[in-house]
Amino acid sequence: MLSVVIPTLDAAASLAATLDGLEAELGGVDYEVIVADGESSDAGRAIAAAKGARVVVAPRGRGTQLVAGANASGGDWLLFLHADTVLGAGWRREATAFMAAPENARRAGAFRLALDDGAPAARRLEIMAAWRARIFGLPYGDQGLLIGRRFYDSLGGFRPLPLMEDVDIARRIGRRRFVHFKALARTSALRYRRSGYIRRPARNLACLALFLLGVKARILVRLYG
Repeated sequence: MLSVVIPTLDAAASLAATLDGLEAELGGVDYEVIVADGESSDAGRAIAAAKGARVVVAPRGRGTQLVAGANASGGDWLLFLHADTVLGAGWRREATAFMAAPENARRAGAFRLALDDGAPAARRLEIMAAWRARIFGLPYGDQGLLIGRRFYDSLGGFRPLPLMEDVDIARRIGRRRFVHFKALARTSALRYRRSGYIRRPARNLACLALFLLGVKARILVRLYG
């Protein structure tokens, strides 16, 4: 069984589309959706329940919520997905082939980032994300993460970090153990439109560099915003 784990925090505006995208491809497949909510104040939990997802409430913080969601799930494979990400057509076919191959028992898969914005700056950012994922083995959480339960457990799973939880587990997986899918992970570009396609990536890069240098995630939260 495949367990899809989605951390949410006031994500009502985007969650329904994410869940509908899963149902469109997974109808008839043995799967479950766990929504790990960080004590939201909107209607996200009600939307999740209405769509058939199981809701668990966890202390706010993406790392903490991912841990709670994984612990509550029962699947042999785990797909971690952000609440504002809709997987593109054909993702199930790639994921199914990946899960069926024995050599992938100790590998992880990530999708190709696409932003829901037609601006040229969005295309440049997508290219940079693909380069970062392939060259450095650092796909971010908005690209999804497909990983076998046993491999996930052997790595120690996600750590309850308030930030950089995706970078932390990607480093433990290792660049050579990532498979990069062709299917898209179409993600909201709202944060880039608000902060700017220069300032926001620059801030993200600064946080990444500081984290790799050993600065604690709880300190970086103030810079990340």
